[in-house]
Amino acid sequence: MRDVIALEAVAQGVPEVLVGDDALDARVRWLHVSDSAGVARLLNGGEMLLSTGSSWPAEPGDLRRFIDELADAGLSGLVLELGTHYRYVPAVVVEAAHARGLALVVLHRELKFVTVTEAVHSRIITGQTDALRARDEVRERFTALVLRGSPADFIVHQLAQTLGAPIVLENLGYEVVAAEVPLAMEEELFTEWELRSRSAHRRSEQRRERAIPAGADDWLIVPVEARGIRWGNLIALPGPEHPAGRAAVLEQGAIALAVGRLADGDADEWARIGRRRLVDGLLAGRFAGVGGAAARLEAAGLPLRGGARLYGLVVSGAPVAVERADVAARALRGRALAGSAPAGVVAPAATMLVSLPPDAVFDDAAVVAFVRALVDPADVERVTVSVGRGAEGIDAALASVHEAVDLAGGRRRRAGRGPHLRRAENRPLVQLVTALRDDHRVLEHGERMLAPLISYDLSRSGDLLDVLEAMLAHPGNRTAAAGASHLSRSVFYQRIALIEELLGSDLDDGETQTALHLALLVRRSAGR
Repeated sequence: MRDVIALEAVAQGVPEVLVGDDALDARVRWLHVSDSAGVARLLNGGEMLLSTGSSWPAEPGDLRRFIDELADAGLSGLVLELGTHYRYVPAVVVEAAHARGLALVVLHRELKFVTVTEAVHSRIITGQTDALRARDEVRERFTALVLRGSPADFIVHQLAQTLGAPIVLENLGYEVVAAEVPLAMEEELFTEWELRSRSAHRRSEQRRERAIPAGADDWLIVPVEARGIRWGNLIALPGPEHPAGRAAVLEQGAIALAVGRLADGDADEWARIGRRRLVDGLLAGRFAGVGGAAARLEAAGLPLRGGARLYGLVVSGAPVAVERADVAARALRGRALAGSAPAGVVAPAATMLVSLPPDAVFDDAAVVAFVRALVDPADVERVTVSVGRGAEGIDAALASVHEAVDLAGGRRRRAGRGPHLRRAENRPLVQLVTALRDDHRVLEHGERMLAPLISYDLSRSGDLLDVLEAMLAHPGNRTAAAGASHLSRSVFYQRIALIEELLGSDLDDGETQTALHLALLVRRSAGR
């Protein structure tokens, strides 16, 4: 209605809005010209009525019923020309229109109704043509994504860009698979996500049953389904209008996601991609606050409250079936999210965050059983599992993940009976480095201490840092250290002598060994 009033053909009639505000947001599907008192039965809804009122009822009660009938028929707005029949608008008409939220506009100057009709219909047809063109563009864009095999998280990202609004993809269990949401609103949106989503679904179902269009503040929900199989829902939060229609754009995204699920077959790529992106983002610090991070994790199905015990894990040395991580955790009565290989850890590797009930046991046997479900039996001998300390709450959980990453960055052992376990609770230096990882002074001290070796290795493509790490991994047993460095004993001892000369230190001194070990751990923790 606002657009109609702004048209030049209407402006010439000197329009005055008597009932407006939200009522002017009503969509105009067509314009109807009639003075008949029975015009309501001729309407299909969405029309704007242009009238002189010459045949309207005369009695106030009948006029009120007439306005109610128009509103019940779904009229978008009423435009009444003054002068031909009415010199002013009856108060009962204004009161009834206001009570029913029906836009009411009067024209103070006579107009050719045919001119107004042509202008309004031209505007409507132009809008419909623009919408069709926009829908074609959207369809082509998302068809191209399907043909390229774009993953679910990228399709969600493209939807958010297209609609200019937050987008959430959830599975049938109301767990968030992928989301494009501003970091600042994550905590508010994802806290108690399941309850919020269930409530939004009920409201959406009620609107469909009553044929009521979604309002500006409503969540728009479209199912992702194909061939009778439903996998989840796409949710668009409130945002600006789109020329193609917000629902039409969201439906194209749902089609692209459904085709992708059909192409994946039995593989649950949704869980793998969405959770990997979430874990990688947490490890990289891509979250606005711990509250938002915690809400996002719980919305993805990882329990954090109720005394849940959280463990960071890094599995390295062999290909890891990360899509089986959650199934393996469920066998322990828990849940798990899996991410990519962390910085500083040679692939193949995967980072994980495991949540277990307070009474669950996650001892070495449980860890081994968990990992055996993720790797090929032929690769078990080559696997190293680094486990952070058990934690409660998001802050401690992130520290546990970083402990696991720091442990995993150490020198690989030779193949043997596996998997090989490293636990942060048995490595006090790793715990210290993780606790101080954000203190730049610790990093600067370590870099200064190792500077002569770093300069030597960079200038000569040397291996002194590797030799030092092998020696510190086997204190008191230089034969084993030489084997770990893959050097002959004579060459290894020459390297040790050179390190002592460059550092001006005795590597047999316990305090020196501890300081160097700490410096190496700090450097590795920083991804250098």
